Amino acid sequence: MSRGFGPPDGGGYTRLKFDDHERKANLSKALLLRIAKYFLPYWKQTLLVMAVLVVSAVLGLLPPLLIQQIIDQALPDKNLRLLVILVLASLGTTVVSGLLGVLQNYLNSFISQSIVYDMKNQMYRHLQRMPLQFYSGVRQGEVITRMTSDITGVQGVFSSTVVNFASNLFILVSTALTLFIMNWKLALLGVLVIPLFVMPTRKMGNVRWKLAKQTQEKFSEQNQVIQETLSISGYLLMKLFTKESTEYANFKQINSEATRLQIRESMAGRWFMMVLSTFTSIGPMLIYLYGGILFIQGELSVGAIIAFVALLGRLYGPVMQMTNLYVDIKRAAALFERIFDYFDMKPEIVDEPQAAAISAVGKDIAFHDVSFGYQPDKTALHGISFTASAGTLTALVGPSGAGKTTITNLIPRLYEVDSGAIRIGGRSIREFTLDSLRSQIGLVTQDTYLFNGTIRDNLMYADAGAGEAGMIAACKAAYIHDFIMSLPEGYDTVVGNRGIKLSGGEKQRISIARVLLKNPPVIIMDEATSSLDTASEYYIQQAMRSLLQGKTSIVIAHRLSTIMAADQILVIQAGAIVEEGTHDSLLEHNGVYRDLYDKQFEPKVLA
Repeated sequence: MSRGFGPPDGGGYTRLKFDDHERKANLSKALLLRIAKYFLPYWKQTLLVMAVLVVSAVLGLLPPLLIQQIIDQALPDKNLRLLVILVLASLGTTVVSGLLGVLQNYLNSFISQSIVYDMKNQMYRHLQRMPLQFYSGVRQGEVITRMTSDITGVQGVFSSTVVNFASNLFILVSTALTLFIMNWKLALLGVLVIPLFVMPTRKMGNVRWKLAKQTQEKFSEQNQVIQETLSISGYLLMKLFTKESTEYANFKQINSEATRLQIRESMAGRWFMMVLSTFTSIGPMLIYLYGGILFIQGELSVGAIIAFVALLGRLYGPVMQMTNLYVDIKRAAALFERIFDYFDMKPEIVDEPQAAAISAVGKDIAFHDVSFGYQPDKTALHGISFTASAGTLTALVGPSGAGKTTITNLIPRLYEVDSGAIRIGGRSIREFTLDSLRSQIGLVTQDTYLFNGTIRDNLMYADAGAGEAGMIAACKAAYIHDFIMSLPEGYDTVVGNRGIKLSGGEKQRISIARVLLKNPPVIIMDEATSSLDTASEYYIQQAMRSLLQGKTSIVIAHRLSTIMAADQILVIQAGAIVEEGTHDSLLEHNGVYRDLYDKQFEPKVLA
């Protein structure tokens, strides 16, 4: 089941696609260098981990060598003092290795969690810079998955993959050198089975990589269903259309597929590893056989054979783990590729090099032959030109999908124009920094969004430094203060998800109060009184008078009664301005506006 919502006014969008299943895992030098950059801030801790691993690898060699001395010297010579020293040395080595292991685990956790912390911050900041069109096209579940499970999944890259690789490499090198120093013939015999461990590894890595990609995609689908059906709006829609069973079946199917993929991923290569474990028993048997022959010939001691077999286990263990590490590295590469897919999306709307913080106070807003399309082959606006003079009210009217909201979204650069220019005070809005431009625009939408917090929290979102008196004054101007004070907890009342505990008119007036607290010179109102009852509409209109006073205002309205006193009215149809003038002049014109007016105000005759 797919659900999607396009941009307003009937515009389209280009859905972002990531053909993860079609690409092959690519452990390129560029990818590895890109991953390595995340470790650079923690190079000191990383070097300390490597030092600990080297010391631990060397200490791990001592117990087998001490056992050799116990068997070959202390016991045959019945030397109790030497026996005690050797046993205590072995015990001390074990204790020191354990302490180093604790230090290593702490450093591993610190580095891996710090990298995840940095990546989540980077991803959140990056997603903040993405244009509105990105969120119109991408699934919300996809965004959540990349922000959470994908990034969290890479924390094991250091704590497990990198550290284990380095640890196993140090153990492998130190053990191999020790074995060849002890007896090169036995050492050569012991390493003969190692190629059997390595050969099938690449194939297993590719299998795990593909399964990891598919698993993360299923997690994205799962998050999408949860996001859509268990949010307030989705939940109500599901209940009202009695789709609980359908949605449950859909979720159950996706959950089943995700579980199946996880099981396949966890089992991938297990049979292979079982066969490898069989090979590990071959080496010791060969050592006992050939070592026994050397013992009989007087070339080797019993203690040396036992120590050799013990060290051989230290040789095979890292080899087996490193073959499995290759599989883990491939899986980690899959996660990094998914994360880097997002990082590689360049924000289309950014500050121009010459942009500066510019004020819009007392300045006209002018559209000059502006055209725009959500898709390259589909134009939503055609040659829009008009001027909203400073301190005046400009109204946009027209049928749904005509392009009214699109026009207003271009002013704060939520979208970028394809051609033409928008100027404030004669200067292109591209000369404004995004922060300074948007800080001077107040937007009140039909679908008011409130956070699941208190009324106070939602109001102070506009200006955290606003005092109690300022907040109350804004609410009085928005005709919502008396209602708030009638609530048991007043301004500390929790509004619920998306303000569900409040009516549409109450949410709208809180939204207006929030913009009043911001006090911007430019106000945009998008269908602020649409779908409200008469009483709510009255209060909204009173609040609008306070909000729009002395501001440069652009108001979208379906109810023409709210904009009859506008300084100019633009009639938008099919992405173009087809009429403009005052209310009276447009009525006299007998065009589209007159038709809209007659449909709203002509007497309704009941059949």
